[in-house]
Amino acid sequence: MSCISCPISLYSPASVARNSAISSRSKSKPFAIRCTVGEYIEAPKVASVAEPLLLNAVRGEKVERPPSYQLLCEKHPSFRERSENVDLVVEISLQPWKVFRPDGVILFSDILTPLPGMNIPFDIVKGKGPVIYSPIRTADDVAQVREFVPEESVPYVGEALTILREEVKSDAAVLGFVGAPFTLASYVVEGGSSKHFTKIKRLAFSQPQVLHSLLQKFTNSMAQYIKYQADNGAQAVQIFDSWATELSPVDFEEFSLPYLKQIVDSVKKTHPDLPLILYASGSGGLLERLPLTGFDVVSLDWTVDMAEGRRRLGSDVAVQGNVDPGVLFGSKEFITERINDTVRKAGSSKHILNLGHGIVVGTPEENMIGMTAAMKKIFPQGNRVAQRSEHLRLAFRGMANPSRERHHEDEQAGKNAKRTKVGMVEFELWLNVGNYT
Repeated sequence: MSCISCPISLYSPASVARNSAISSRSKSKPFAIRCTVGEYIEAPKVASVAEPLLLNAVRGEKVERPPSYQLLCEKHPSFRERSENVDLVVEISLQPWKVFRPDGVILFSDILTPLPGMNIPFDIVKGKGPVIYSPIRTADDVAQVREFVPEESVPYVGEALTILREEVKSDAAVLGFVGAPFTLASYVVEGGSSKHFTKIKRLAFSQPQVLHSLLQKFTNSMAQYIKYQADNGAQAVQIFDSWATELSPVDFEEFSLPYLKQIVDSVKKTHPDLPLILYASGSGGLLERLPLTGFDVVSLDWTVDMAEGRRRLGSDVAVQGNVDPGVLFGSKEFITERINDTVRKAGSSKHILNLGHGIVVGTPEENMIGMTAAMKKIFPQGNRVAQRSEHLRLAFRGMANPSRERHHEDEQAGKNAKRTKVGMVEFELWLNVGNYT
């Protein structure tokens, strides 16, 4: 799974969200997390100390105990419970932001979250990932699929987004996300994750009308879900088409591209200023086709050279990415070198600096801190202003922001020679907290 994500249960858990699992946000203790399904969250700040326990430990300072990543998962072992409980969703969503202060806070959820509300039961099984109990493979199966009504099925998502906006105010942008129609269809047809995608390709090539009917239901539902997220606080939404790159270009044009375009067209009618980001891992063979979807931003993974990706996408499309998460296993010098290389190749506008995918389990914590430090050297704190969410919005639009303009003016005047001579971009780090593999 390539999304920043987590799943949900077979019924609306609104009544569970405020029960004994966690009495209230104000009384809940901060958690630190590393879970067996591939989740990764840094330790949050603790009110009783000047810095988070993890940061103190990394610096070699004396701490009362080693930082732990197990507390939340031990108390709430169900992946779905954590992503359905409003308090837990907010807590987990905020933890990376409290430590690293990136420009974006991503909702802790999963692209499969809408499935129960569409009459498609599923669960996340430890060590296996998502399991669809009744795979959708016939016209009769598709007829049983309901279109998604987020207000009824996932009210906790809207509540969590509203709280996140209140928590971060204008210090960061709150981002939601959904799955793309073909990727969602891949899961429900295959019955879960897949290596060869034989079942959905059999359906596509032997009964294309059945697959098209399913894709249309997902398209209508995801368009509504994006609008719902925006109405409840999301300032941008990323759409993950993780498995579209399993299609040949000609099949992408039939089974993915038109549905992505439908979503964009529908959302822009009611939310014309909402930035929409498209991420499809391994999309190097499809880059020229991705702008045809109408998305504001295309997120590149690390298998595409940033300069080449820029050229192939065209100047009208903003880009996000694309530092290899594996770089974080290197030295601080190597990490800094790769960040500088990405920034230089991306240019001075329409770029959101990010990893090309989520953080890999086992990444040294001190290197995450090193990455943040490297970015601060590229973009000095004095060059930033408080309105980070506004700057991220400007980055989506490819517009200049005050920090960039001042930066270039200083360079031209020969001031502050230690500053980098590459264009300013907005640092936005979205931790991947829900990989299934």
